Amino acid sequence: MGLPTGWVTDVPGLSRTAQLKALGNGVVPQQAAAALRHLVARREPDARLGRAA
Repeated sequence: MGLPTGWVTDVPGLSRTAQLKALGNGVVPQQAAAALRHLVARREPDARLGRAA
């Protein structure tokens, strides 16, 4: 999912079921970053070019 190794699995005492529940339907961080870049570009097209909207 793009998370650091052990992000959930290195938590002491957390069962496999609890690990999966903690992850849930999490958004992959790279997908979230790409979505935000896309939305910002749509909202402020001139911001990418360093010009005021």
